[in-house]
Amino acid sequence: MSLLRGPRYPEEIARRIPPGQRLVKGWPILHVSPVPKFNEEKWDFTVDGLIESPFQLSYSELKALPTARITADMHCVTGWTTLDNEWEGVSFRTLVEKARPRPEGKWVIAHSDYGYTSNLSLEAMTEDDVLVAWGHGGKPLEPDHGFPLRLVVPQRYGWKSAKWLRRLEFSAENTRGFWEVRGYHVHADPWPEERYSYQEAPRADQQP
Repeated sequence: MSLLRGPRYPEEIARRIPPGQRLVKGWPILHVSPVPKFNEEKWDFTVDGLIESPFQLSYSELKALPTARITADMHCVTGWTTLDNEWEGVSFRTLVEKARPRPEGKWVIAHSDYGYTSNLSLEAMTEDDVLVAWGHGGKPLEPDHGFPLRLVVPQRYGWKSAKWLRRLEFSAENTRGFWEVRGYHVHADPWPEERYSYQEAPRADQQP
């Protein structure tokens, strides 16, 4: 990994880099568990919780859903930013339409292999650039970056974009995830630098 150094970024680049972030070349690899082995015959993806229509999909069934492609920046809480990531997968909004959340299901908990979890409000998750992705840069995701499936939430710090995603659970409660119980912010918006839990305060749009 190398940092792009200089007295300042060009204006069109600088306005895309949140406070406290630095642009990097390449894509750093960070995770807290081993990389899981993928067996398509045994792999499945579940959407459940406070919804009208719980469902479980095989990998081929998931990939048969309408495909979404987005280009978005990624910001890691450790301070690096990468620009113009090209993602391919299924829009979270497509999954919401299929699931039909109940009114009380205001939170979404992402569950990954090895017990990793992350949580976000349903409002944050239904931004139009959120998807579950199997592809990056026109190719399948590399295992180190989340293959066969990862959540992608571009408008939040990168730990919210959980790798090796297996389940999305709709909940009435804000159940803090792996990093959130270790002192990280529940909302994780990089522009106001919502990095740590001690910064949390009730917000009108997303109450903890």
